[in-house]
Amino acid sequence: MDFRILDASAFYAGVPFGSDSDCYTTSLVYDEIKHIKKNQDALGTLLETNRLKIREPSKEATDAAIKAAKDTGDFQQLSKQDISIIALCIETSGEIISDDFAISNVGRNLGLKISSIMTNGIEDVGVWVHYCPGCRTNHSKGKECPMCGTILKRKLLKGKSLSVPLNE
Repeated sequence: MDFRILDASAFYAGVPFGSDSDCYTTSLVYDEIKHIKKNQDALGTLLETNRLKIREPSKEATDAAIKAAKDTGDFQQLSKQDISIIALCIETSGEIISDDFAISNVGRNLGLKISSIMTNGIEDVGVWVHYCPGCRTNHSKGKECPMCGTILKRKLLKGKSLSVPLNE
């Protein structure tokens, strides 16, 4: 069974309102978007007709999503809602509908199916690192280089796997 898993950007783009397909989201995302088309109660209609289903990911899937987001360096860019969408996709082997780069990067690194809505989607998948332009070292986190004190910058190591050697 194909699961179309929607993040908030999919709702703002109107994806579930113009589609006959069943869609899934989490309660965290639903709470974020429940004001959409409130006057017409469009979300209520989707729920009543069972075209929108709210489903929570397991703790194991959520933990896996958090670990993957930390491993790619996207964790700080993701909200709890974003993590819940990735976790639900891990659990259901569904398809995430999103224009969010961080969601797409984590999902693609995990081998999940990701479809964009209003953009061409991401071209480059990789792992984010903090790097020091002064001493040219990579770090997993931080704002300042622990070796020389220079302000760290962030860059995407394209095509890298989730196991990039970093200085702590």
